[in-house]
Amino acid sequence: MIPIRPSRPDDAPALFAVWLAAVRSTHDFLSEEDIGFYADLVRDQYLPSAALMVAVDGDDRPVGFLGMSGCRIDTLFVDPAWHGQGIGRALVAYALDSGQGLTVDVNEQNSAARAFYRRLGFREIGRSALDDSGRPFPLLHLALDGSGRREPTEA
Repeated sequence: MIPIRPSRPDDAPALFAVWLAAVRSTHDFLSEEDIGFYADLVRDQYLPSAALMVAVDGDDRPVGFLGMSGCRIDTLFVDPAWHGQGIGRALVAYALDSGQGLTVDVNEQNSAARAFYRRLGFREIGRSALDDSGRPFPLLHLALDGSGRREPTEA
């Protein structure tokens, strides 16, 4: 069983390291400039204010994290050294314990994330040409169990 606990303020540096390693491993469509743009937002705005669920190793070190807004997964990142070991699946299962269906947006170019969510039963319900920052990285809107229906959009 993978221990999952709420984030603490002192987790921020370790969570940022997980985020950065995961992005470098899975977001090959981003330039270094793009990564820098998002890194500033994640480190300075998102992590200090978000209530996250953190998967930890046996020494209580973060190896992955999940952020939610209602039934929407805002963020899910796993340290690449822990990929394939059930961390992401455990975090999504934890989110499902709320009894609600789930939605998530995933970068269209992130084939590994798309495959991960497809294996869990998510299906595409829409698409946006721009990401939440207005940048040209299309997002696929996914839902599990028919939750969170959005009107499909096309770019």
